[in-house]
Amino acid sequence: MTLDVAAVRREFALLSRMVAGKPIHYLDSANTSHKPECVINAMSSFMRESYSPIGRSSYSLATEASDVYEAARTKVAKFINARSSREVVFTKNATESLNLAAQSWGRANLQPGDAVVLTHMEHHANIVPWQMLAKEKGFEIRWVPLTSDFQLDLSSLDQLLRGAKAFAFTSMSNVLGTINPTRELCAAAHAAGAIAIVDGCQSVPHMATDVQQWNADMLAFSSHKMCGPTGVGVLWAREDLLDSMPPFLGGGGMISEVRLDDFTCAELPHKFEAGTPPIVEVVGLGTAVDFLQGIGMNEVRRHEMELTNYAYHALTARYGNDITIHGPVNPEMRGATFSFAFRGVHPHDVSQVLDQHNVYVRAGHHCAKPLMRLIGANATARASMYLYSNESDVDALVEALDDVSSIF
Repeated sequence: MTLDVAAVRREFALLSRMVAGKPIHYLDSANTSHKPECVINAMSSFMRESYSPIGRSSYSLATEASDVYEAARTKVAKFINARSSREVVFTKNATESLNLAAQSWGRANLQPGDAVVLTHMEHHANIVPWQMLAKEKGFEIRWVPLTSDFQLDLSSLDQLLRGAKAFAFTSMSNVLGTINPTRELCAAAHAAGAIAIVDGCQSVPHMATDVQQWNADMLAFSSHKMCGPTGVGVLWAREDLLDSMPPFLGGGGMISEVRLDDFTCAELPHKFEAGTPPIVEVVGLGTAVDFLQGIGMNEVRRHEMELTNYAYHALTARYGNDITIHGPVNPEMRGATFSFAFRGVHPHDVSQVLDQHNVYVRAGHHCAKPLMRLIGANATARASMYLYSNESDVDALVEALDDVSSIF
């Protein structure tokens, strides 16, 4: 089966928009993805016809809304092959999910003499929360370095994990596109007596995810990178782990009892969902899951591998040594994300010229400043593709880079 990209693109109205009489070429999906009509319609319809508070009122409309909300949780659980929907916690984004992991599990389990292992590939969201907690609790942060071909250097992993309590790592780099051996890394963490916390923001939207096959302990990811809306993220964690963790936020919805001298928590997963949740956004996420499963995550991955191969060869054949693409060459080892340097031109200048051709890429440090320093760049231009991207988007990028050359 081959992904029908033309049919997929028809689901995304914005991609048919013309700017200055020319089509747009959206190459910033690693930042955020576009939303199909079914997601937009589901959220609009829910607000128009079914909106009501969930989990707090017993009248029929509220019960109906609660059922839709919890149905979305069940869809998410099946999407990542969780054992139970009780293991799926809704947050406002993946950054909050990782902060929840650090501030709840980390605060309860880490102390001076302990260690948390991270990698040099990490997004700031999987660095700063641990640094904040380390300043308070006094534990050590250790780092898995990179090889010259943009993989994790696992030669000293056993030593780095010795005595560690947690290994938190990305399953796919948002800068390099490198796909990490998640199952192997989880096994290494467990062999050392540590838990494995996976940042899945870049992998969950692009390939099949199976937390049981990985044998992971926690997984964080965002709705807005997988065709869903902003304002909702997910923290999945093993049920026994969530049971043992203290609540992250306090207030309504996360309690079963409150007295003047104490409180007791609600059952999972509501223990970690204080306050009014992002009801409409969760509905949108559930519909996005339906949309992606209807296409098939293996088909999404296959399409992106083909497009990655096409883009890599198109860029290097045209520009040779004038373009430096940071990340693995083999499309089986990477996602469809290309961070690149072009002829010494500042990435922001590259982005501005490409914008004149309606080719939209991100320029900056991509919330990964430590990694940027390691690859010797203050910033890169980054072109990132998704299931709706096609060869014409790549061709437009290649052609527009000629204009960068002529100007600079």
